[in-house]
Amino acid sequence: MTTGAGIDGLSLRSDEPRSPAPGEVVVAVHATSLSFRELLVLRGQYVLPVKPDVIPISDGAGEVVAVGTGVRRVRPGDQVAATLFPSWLDGPFRPSHLPQLGGSLDGMLTEFAVLPEAALVPIPEHLSYAEAATLPCAAVTAWNALTGDGRGVRRGQTVLTLGSGGVSLFALQFAKLLGARVIATTGRADKEQRLRDLGADEVVNYRDVPDWHIAVRELTAGQGVDRVVDVAGTLEQSLRSVAIDGHVAFVGSVTGAWPSIDPRLLFGAAATIRAVTVGSRAQFVEMNHTIAAHHLKPVIDRVFPFEEAAAAYRYYESGNPFGKVIIATR
Repeated sequence: MTTGAGIDGLSLRSDEPRSPAPGEVVVAVHATSLSFRELLVLRGQYVLPVKPDVIPISDGAGEVVAVGTGVRRVRPGDQVAATLFPSWLDGPFRPSHLPQLGGSLDGMLTEFAVLPEAALVPIPEHLSYAEAATLPCAAVTAWNALTGDGRGVRRGQTVLTLGSGGVSLFALQFAKLLGARVIATTGRADKEQRLRDLGADEVVNYRDVPDWHIAVRELTAGQGVDRVVDVAGTLEQSLRSVAIDGHVAFVGSVTGAWPSIDPRLLFGAAATIRAVTVGSRAQFVEMNHTIAAHHLKPVIDRVFPFEEAAAAYRYYESGNPFGKVIIATR
């Protein structure tokens, strides 16, 4: 992959898979999934370092086929996914955790990935490889957004999700599992019922209602929501939607816009804003326990074969999918 060249920078190459070093594992990758992060990497806009000619995509799942000496946590035949930040096992995010798959480290868009044992997480038994490949970035980010602040979503609270991207759909599903009421926004009428079918209690179309924070306030009897999962960079409206002592999980800005915030609004909201950086292996494991207990199924829009990886990227970029876009390696 040529960083900064966009989708046209993708190229197919053949290498002999190397043997695992001590503490490493060879995974036969069965499926990968795309997220907005992958477009940023290709465009040269990703905020973290990307090495030249990197194998892209952080999210993937597959089968362990070989292990290096000293490996104890997994064995051949295990079905696993890899954490996006392989060295972030638990606790707060530190500078030492910055190396990431599909960025400064080779990623999962390959037939065989050699990964540190510590990075691997067993996948829930009821999920296919394609479904499990959706989890490492979008699902863990959504889980962290809802639970990673030390308080977490409590039954009876109200959560606001923005749009219908991967993080937002997982946040909707998880919030319902945790007993919350969910208000979702969308800009497309054809997605309103699909969000309701997924569990949304209320849906606000922000094209019909540009001041959607007012509608959110009305739907909460003026109190505001307990938690916002903001993937759009609309912090001003998120703060106008959140209740006093509420929580805004700031995931990023899919539009690329970074509007300024009036500090008086921060004081007026009296809420917490927390930037969310995916999550640790411990959070991934905790999330998988919940997914397994409830037999939750990720939303998949479309699956592409490995040979059509570039087409998968283009579909993700311009097709406005509802759910994850998968590239099947096997």
